[in-house]
Amino acid sequence: MTSHSSHQPVSALRARMIEDMKVRGFSEKTRNDYIRNVRAFAAFIGRSPDTATAEDLRRFQLHQTQTGTRPPSIKSAVAALRFFFTVTLDRPDLARRLTIVREPRRLPAVLSVEEVALLLQAAPGPKYKAAFGTAYGAGLRVSEVVALKVGDIDSERMLLRVEQGKGRKSLPSRKRGIATPCCRRNCSNCCATGGEKAGAWAYCCRGAGCFRAATRFEPLSTRQLNRAVHAAAEAAGIKKRVSPHTLRHSFATHLLEQDTDIRVIQVLLGHAKLDITALYTRVANITIRTVTSPLDRRAPLTEGRLRTGV
Repeated sequence: MTSHSSHQPVSALRARMIEDMKVRGFSEKTRNDYIRNVRAFAAFIGRSPDTATAEDLRRFQLHQTQTGTRPPSIKSAVAALRFFFTVTLDRPDLARRLTIVREPRRLPAVLSVEEVALLLQAAPGPKYKAAFGTAYGAGLRVSEVVALKVGDIDSERMLLRVEQGKGRKSLPSRKRGIATPCCRRNCSNCCATGGEKAGAWAYCCRGAGCFRAATRFEPLSTRQLNRAVHAAAEAAGIKKRVSPHTLRHSFATHLLEQDTDIRVIQVLLGHAKLDITALYTRVANITIRTVTSPLDRRAPLTEGRLRTGV
């Protein structure tokens, strides 16, 4: 946001909000999202947001509902406005007027082990195949994959270190996946002069299979990785709706089907609450199939009693 508005004067109010977010360690993406949402609210009421009333907030949320705004977008707007009114303006009374719309949690799409193999084979280049393998083999989010650096890879112990996961949390080291999680051996264009350095990006943007030209040592973007996954899924003939996050879902589900303790999976995924991880129990087919119904347990006992006349 700051880059887009660099040619425009920044108001004192916006500058204060940006400072408040920086002090709290918000990422640039979060800061941009918050500023964008507050700006949209200001545009709706037609005046500076610091003059807003409780009625303005009610009308804004009603407008979002009537225009079909999705619950995740409403949640994002609520988070931004709550921060603006509570922290920047010190008006928590207004923040309490905001309501989050709950969305039913959907079951995640999961690939079979065979489909994961097909997706890796159809990757548009060795670099993307390595990135796909890392997302699946370590259960990383797409943002965590593109943020990996060479120094985060412990080749001897076969571990990856995730320093800044979701919420800027450091996560425990994870077992490396089936692919080499670094493109420096396959991407001479981007790593020839600096790829071996610990601070270099593990998946840089130039080289075979890239979707766009870029400056050397620039990391892959989440959008590039998304496009690569979609292209690979289409080439592999996979009909499911596939995204990089599908590989993370598949990682968790396959571990669960291998009888890995769900609390271990929770730690590996970096989930704060166990009930989020427990969602995968609803899509772990092997686990479900191995469950014996109480009726099935009762049947042999009944048959035995009939034979013995008890």
